Amino acid sequence: MQLIRGIYNIKSHQQDLAKGCVLTIGNFDGVHLGHQQVLQQLKADADRLGLPSVVMLFEPLPSEFFNAEKSPVRLMNLREKVAYFNGYNLVNKMLLCRFSKSFAQQSPEEFVDELLIKQLKVKKLIIGDDFRFAKNRAGDFAFLQQQGKKHGMEVISQKTLTVADKRVSSTRIRKSLAEYDLLEVKSLLGRPFEFKGRVIHGKKLGRQLGFRTLNLNPKRNKMPVEGVYSVFVTGLVEYKVAGIANIGIRPTINGVQPAIEVHLFDWHKDVYGAHVGVELHKFIRSEQKFNGLDELKKQIHLDVIQAKQYLEIN
Repeated sequence: MQLIRGIYNIKSHQQDLAKGCVLTIGNFDGVHLGHQQVLQQLKADADRLGLPSVVMLFEPLPSEFFNAEKSPVRLMNLREKVAYFNGYNLVNKMLLCRFSKSFAQQSPEEFVDELLIKQLKVKKLIIGDDFRFAKNRAGDFAFLQQQGKKHGMEVISQKTLTVADKRVSSTRIRKSLAEYDLLEVKSLLGRPFEFKGRVIHGKKLGRQLGFRTLNLNPKRNKMPVEGVYSVFVTGLVEYKVAGIANIGIRPTINGVQPAIEVHLFDWHKDVYGAHVGVELHKFIRSEQKFNGLDELKKQIHLDVIQAKQYLEIN
């Protein structure tokens, strides 16, 4: 997959887009089963038409641009999203559009004429029937269909996917995460909920407590989950490595920024710089502040016992 950073960089891909493309637009937060259905349709149509498949994303998300404080917490940061698209080989190009004041002020006609038709030469557009865009959210599915007839662009909507008779959505996943229902989350994502990141140097506090940890910077100000979980870590060896993770701000040491600390069972190698995935397996407890490191150490010992029971490790 090729990443196009910004609309101004589309020109460097004009040769690939000379005959047009098949496009979808959205946030794709979490890339859940509903999103995957759209991407599979995108790939099938692009292959049939012999055109590149393109997904258009926005950074920041529109909801974050207009009201950052009340915007829903992300299920994926941008790096995780790009890694997902790269790993599953469903899209030829990802167009990352900077969502700015000028971008938000475009009329629906400008968005279609200048971006979709003139620059991307879209031949087929796949979107949700509730998609709204442009200034004051004036553009909608009906408008796109009308413009499609004018410009020779086929516009179709993807049917909503349901699981257990309920719509699959990022909102539903956030609610399930808040309720620690990881089985429900897995049924909506088609895979365990996972964080990805690079192992960085921490304060080495885990070593003082007798529990060495891998430290990840989640690159988020808000986290979709908090607490202590049994986990599996991928990316270190050919198999998943079992462990326990604390996700949160670490109140006992007066932490402020979110962090992910993972203690792996039967693992003693330094892996600084490695890119790993942390799959949540089962919730153990919420994060809490302890009266000193001795009390914290005792609780971690109990958490490890609980995690090994969940993971069926002797």
